[in-house]
Amino acid sequence: MAAGEEEGSAPEPEPEQEQEEQEAAAAAELPRSFKDLGVTDVLCEACDQLGWKVPTKIQIEAIPVALQGRDVIGLAETGSGKTGAFALPILQALLETPQRLFALVLTPTRELAFQISEQFEALGSSIGVQSTVIVGGIDTMSQSLALAKKPHVIIATPGRLVDHLENTKGFNLRALKFLVMDEADRILNMDFETEVDKILKVIPRDRKTFLFSATMTKKVQKLQRAALKNPVKCAVSSKYQTVEKLQQYYIFIPSKFKDSYLVYILNELAGNSFMIFCSTCNNTQRTALLLRNLGFTAIPLHGQMSQNKRLGSLNKFKAKARSILLATDVASRGLDIPHVDVVINFDIPTHSKDYIHRVGRTARAGRSGKSITFVTQYDVELFQRIEHLIGKKLPAFPMQEEEVMMLTERVAEAQRFARMELREQGEKKRSRNDDDDTEEAIGVRNKVAGGKKKKRKA
Repeated sequence: MAAGEEEGSAPEPEPEQEQEEQEAAAAAELPRSFKDLGVTDVLCEACDQLGWKVPTKIQIEAIPVALQGRDVIGLAETGSGKTGAFALPILQALLETPQRLFALVLTPTRELAFQISEQFEALGSSIGVQSTVIVGGIDTMSQSLALAKKPHVIIATPGRLVDHLENTKGFNLRALKFLVMDEADRILNMDFETEVDKILKVIPRDRKTFLFSATMTKKVQKLQRAALKNPVKCAVSSKYQTVEKLQQYYIFIPSKFKDSYLVYILNELAGNSFMIFCSTCNNTQRTALLLRNLGFTAIPLHGQMSQNKRLGSLNKFKAKARSILLATDVASRGLDIPHVDVVINFDIPTHSKDYIHRVGRTARAGRSGKSITFVTQYDVELFQRIEHLIGKKLPAFPMQEEEVMMLTERVAEAQRFARMELREQGEKKRSRNDDDDTEEAIGVRNKVAGGKKKKRKA
């Protein structure tokens, strides 16, 4: 280009600058409040009381579409305000046409069901909304009585709901107006497909359906085709990502010293609240006992505990009566525990996507947080997969090896006590057998009992 031409023509705006201007203009047009989204005054007040000042991205995208009466597919990461995105349109529709057995929310885990129920109750308290949680591990008789009262909203895990649809007299969902499938990818991963099919067969075709999922898997696409009519897709984050304010580290250690390194980190970062993820129920229980023997306030949360104990653990941790929660992946998704400062992956997750959900327990709603992943000689490949998925190389957490080694004797003694306690607990359970009321255990006991009867007859 000649110098004269350069002077005569106006400078072209650079593409980056142009994009920034467009983004700023788009941001200026974004709704600033729930009222802007079309939410009615009563519910706006309820949001205000809950401390929801401005709607989240998924709420901005999904609520107006849902209020128009369209089916919605919401793709959003954990902690993005999904519950509000489907609860508000349902409650608003309920206000317009009050009716019992109005909405059904399907969710993969019991804890998530109770949490969604809490939000419905809180948002709908001023308008008298009644909700019922239908999950396993709780007496079916009391659930049948709750269903007979015909609540407005049912929040359920698929297995137990099918049980009631088949066996509870007088209970049906023929008048249902809304179906929500929350964490749909997880519902299908847990092999609830047949149950979901059964539910879809007995509810009205003429209904509104909201499907929320963190990931779009083939199974979710298949479900979308079967259950939704001409849906609007609201994707907040299609790329797997972790929150910006999260500081992520790893430590590379020999697997036999894992416990000592854990104790070292808990001492180093004392004063924070921790969530520690283990791969099995047994390891969760063992590590909790080990830490208790060393004077830490640790509580376990896993699938082999009774429902009351699981809720008890969660509430103690939420109320800050305990600073360390040890959990299996039952707790890695959807649980809104507001004050987790540090997430420790004591056992590396086998599915890289679970890493995103685990570390999503901290740095929620704009706060900062740390995550530390333990990598032993056996985990290198899994760790590289995680780095590849999140698209960044993690730094090593600064450690003083000598200080860790000084802890080994005390830790070894605590390990011995923890093993003894685990053995005692196992023996007690076997002798009493009434403490274990998880569905799996009941199923096994029934099979065993059935086998004994057959033998007697023979």
